[in-house]
Amino acid sequence: MLAATPVMSAEAATAGQLRVDQVGYGTNDTKIAYLMTSASVSGEGYKVVNSAGTAVASGTVSTSSRGSWNSAYPDVYPIDFSSVTAAGTYHLVTTGSIGLSSDTFQIESPATLYTGLVNSGVTFFQNQRDGADVIAGTLSRKPAHLNDENATVYQTPAFIANSDGGTGDQFNGSLKPISGAAKANVEGGWFDAGDYLKFTFTASYADDLLYSAARALGADAPASLTAEAQYGTTWLNKMWNPATKTLFLQVGVGAGNESTTYGDHDVWRLPQADDTDSASTDIYIKNRPVFEAAAPGAKIDPDVVGRVAAAFAFAAQADKAAGNTSGATTELADATSLYAMANTSPSGTLESADPAAYYPESIWHDAMELGATEIALAQQDLGDASSVYTPYLTQAATWAKDYIAGDSGQDTLNLYDVSAIAHGDLVTAIAKAGSPSGLAVSSATLIANLKSQLSGAVSTAGKDIFHEGGDYTNFDVDSHTFGFISTEAIYQKASGDKEYAAFANEQRDWLLGDNAWGTSFMVGEGTTFPDCMGSQIPNILGNAKGTGPIDTGAVVNGPNDPSNFTSSNLGDLMTGMKKCENDSFTAFTGHGGEYIDDVRSWASSEPALDMSGSAVLAGALQSALNGG
Repeated sequence: MLAATPVMSAEAATAGQLRVDQVGYGTNDTKIAYLMTSASVSGEGYKVVNSAGTAVASGTVSTSSRGSWNSAYPDVYPIDFSSVTAAGTYHLVTTGSIGLSSDTFQIESPATLYTGLVNSGVTFFQNQRDGADVIAGTLSRKPAHLNDENATVYQTPAFIANSDGGTGDQFNGSLKPISGAAKANVEGGWFDAGDYLKFTFTASYADDLLYSAARALGADAPASLTAEAQYGTTWLNKMWNPATKTLFLQVGVGAGNESTTYGDHDVWRLPQADDTDSASTDIYIKNRPVFEAAAPGAKIDPDVVGRVAAAFAFAAQADKAAGNTSGATTELADATSLYAMANTSPSGTLESADPAAYYPESIWHDAMELGATEIALAQQDLGDASSVYTPYLTQAATWAKDYIAGDSGQDTLNLYDVSAIAHGDLVTAIAKAGSPSGLAVSSATLIANLKSQLSGAVSTAGKDIFHEGGDYTNFDVDSHTFGFISTEAIYQKASGDKEYAAFANEQRDWLLGDNAWGTSFMVGEGTTFPDCMGSQIPNILGNAKGTGPIDTGAVVNGPNDPSNFTSSNLGDLMTGMKKCENDSFTAFTGHGGEYIDDVRSWASSEPALDMSGSAVLAGALQSALNGG
């Protein structure tokens, strides 16, 4: 974070902060920095300085403030330096009553700029690997949870409402194994977040993003991206048994009964310690339970079915593109067998995790649209006759129509809404089929819905001081914001309309430092980024704030409602947790949003698969759109 360097005048000193996108700007982007001041200023100058120390542009800061951010910073002035288009390394300085110098940043081709997000995000997924096939990396990862290879399948417990501080994830007594159920090999996969649980719901969504990103980049996709997508599918193949028609939903349990047994969230440790944990309370940590999404052969909630079926179909497309027709055929068979098990008349709460409160899902038409669309695309790639893929194309169009009629407007691209990806790919599948008549939706309708998903965010951004289109008073603002960047690329590719291109760049700027807090929300991207994540491995390996190896590519939740950061919500340090908190960000709480960098704060500082996956997809789609 940049410290203000106030200059004393005859009157009171004026303090300020200077915000830029700490990673950089595209050569032809609109480039806006922000000067936050403790009092109004006029006649303030600025210079854009290159790496040789030469000022390449200068001007006067606008005297029109965009408004008050908080009582400490009642004025925020935009600085437009879009005239600087030459590639290079720069920083911004202000001159006058306040002398500030920004972080350095790059000006480079958009494709190069966005590709950096892809590479960093893939590194995070490598760091999240579980099982035997880990990548040591800077976090010195070691094989972990090898006992998952021979895991017991348990009945889904009844969770105690409002238990464990309101999370509702405790249960009475002990878990009960399912009588006659065979042991399950669920070794591998990715840790879901800063803990070590593994969820089919989130892993499949993340895998969908990785495959979609790799497909967009084509031959330019880094080998590590393709390998990581395949790694995700390898685990999902273990979670779906087409012979018994059983889908496993989850590996591990968040909490035990908090008296005789503990769960994953009750112990702070390195993951490899679990395999030899001999504590009597840690039976479900050493030998982690597996839960089913439904009984073998029973219909399964469509929210998870659509995401997993899509991952298998994405894998089939990737295999076919790589010349592995046999593998593609196998993955496609997994996709269609699972897709057929969807309960498309669900009632009550959709089951995405145990307990469902971990990942509460309320819509599902988008997931089924995605599953059907990717199956149709895989069948088209394999050269199947129209009689084979048309039923899936027809169903995808029907689910899209139902989404637009009943679900649209509730959300935008993120873990809980995959319609943007589904719509864009359905437009492609319809075109490959020769644009047949009689489908429930047309390509024009799908494109119009993509535009509507963007237009609301664009309107929000236009009213926001820093032009952020998301809601930073609520959860998942960072993944939603990366979702806007992806949706813009999907919309632009489908329509040819560049109306929202500048909006997408503004969202990237906000995520990477051009915000009130002056931080990038992606580790390793920019100068200031999360040091104190709610994540066990980097916390244990670090010694204090800002030291130790970093979890490159991790994207955190971001700003949130201040009520999430009271002392009672943060709680005390767990045994084994190293104190790490950066309280300086609280000075920039404003407009109902607060951000803290604190190991205890999952509500703002915990990374997760879906968040980093959203950065990978946004980077890939925009890079491909800009010639990468």
